[in-house]
Amino acid sequence: MIQFEKHTLSNGLKVIVHEDRSTPIAAMNILYDVGARDEDPDKTGFAHLFEHLMFGGSVNIPNYDEPLQNVGGENNAFTSNDITNYYLTLPAQNLETGFWLESDRMLSLAFSEKSLEVQRSVVIEEFRQRYLNQPYGDVWLKLKPLAYKVHPYLWNTIGKEISHIENATMDDVKAFFKKHYLPNNAILSVAGNVKTDEVLKLAEKWFGPIAKGEKKERKLPVEPPQTEERKEETTADVPYDAIYKAWHMCGRRNPDYYTFDVISELFSRGKSSRLYVELVKNKKLFSEINAYISGDDDPGLLVIAGKVSEGIDMNTAEAGIAEEVNKLCSTVVDANELQKIKNNMEASLVFSEMGVEGKALNLAIFELMGDAEGVNQEAEKYQSVRVEKVKELAEKTLVDTNCSTLYYHAKKK
Repeated sequence: MIQFEKHTLSNGLKVIVHEDRSTPIAAMNILYDVGARDEDPDKTGFAHLFEHLMFGGSVNIPNYDEPLQNVGGENNAFTSNDITNYYLTLPAQNLETGFWLESDRMLSLAFSEKSLEVQRSVVIEEFRQRYLNQPYGDVWLKLKPLAYKVHPYLWNTIGKEISHIENATMDDVKAFFKKHYLPNNAILSVAGNVKTDEVLKLAEKWFGPIAKGEKKERKLPVEPPQTEERKEETTADVPYDAIYKAWHMCGRRNPDYYTFDVISELFSRGKSSRLYVELVKNKKLFSEINAYISGDDDPGLLVIAGKVSEGIDMNTAEAGIAEEVNKLCSTVVDANELQKIKNNMEASLVFSEMGVEGKALNLAIFELMGDAEGVNQEAEKYQSVRVEKVKELAEKTLVDTNCSTLYYHAKKK
């Protein structure tokens, strides 16, 4: 159970504090309610570009990293379809340095042409190295637009194509910042050896003067139900053939989310999981195979992805997947098998919250979803998943007409 207190500043910034006397450090997490789904379809990759730009200097602080490192701190950030998240850790007695740094870049970035060019180059290089020049790196660039037709999840966080970042103007960048990087579009969570009243004073001092902006209502196109099987083939210079199958599922806030997560774990959690035992160990159809859910806020995907063993053709490998999927759809899961999965997932939840960084992040995420108290209900929701529900959702969801399949062929030598 994570104990915490919440407060909202007059400018709309939500502040969450968790006191933990067992550690000498403090973690500070700022979650902005903006992700790749909030981008213009013709100007994608901006949320990820801002993840980098936010480290390029603000109005009063030309170098973000140096002051933080001087007080023993470190930081990082990540972008997803749904959020952009910045986090740092530092000795608790130096917490105010974190408030100073984070508030200044929320107040205003430096917006220099030099910073834009530097970070633009970094993102373009990342696009090339991670997505275009790495084996299987472009899978999501191909699979997402196959699975989605109207919802902005159809493009990756890196963007649809390099040209969108290459052509980003200073006006584009400023407009994106002004629209999304607002106190009333952010959640600040602090966890560690801190006192709640002191944290709230720091929040008022450093973030209170920042004016709130116009928080626009998110109106995204709803992805229509998929009614026919979709398939695409691609060939590249990769070591092995691979198969990627994606089924549409519910979003993160739907109660069924927990059952879908359990289904993915039944398929591929560890070396006693169904896909590993049958398709890797026994039948040797795949050298590796995994199942996972995308975990998106809006309706996402349940994916099975596998590298086909040498000498096995695609049809045989895919038939192996189909057989395991059909087993889950047609028979009730053994209660002991399900309980083992639920216990492992609960253990993972506990482990993820052992450090103050994980606690700060999870509190912010659940507050965004509606209430930070949800962080204390996760284990119970996983434990409440029933065998009958697993079969019901599998039967309804894991059907060919709801599936998009990418066949990734290795170039013949």
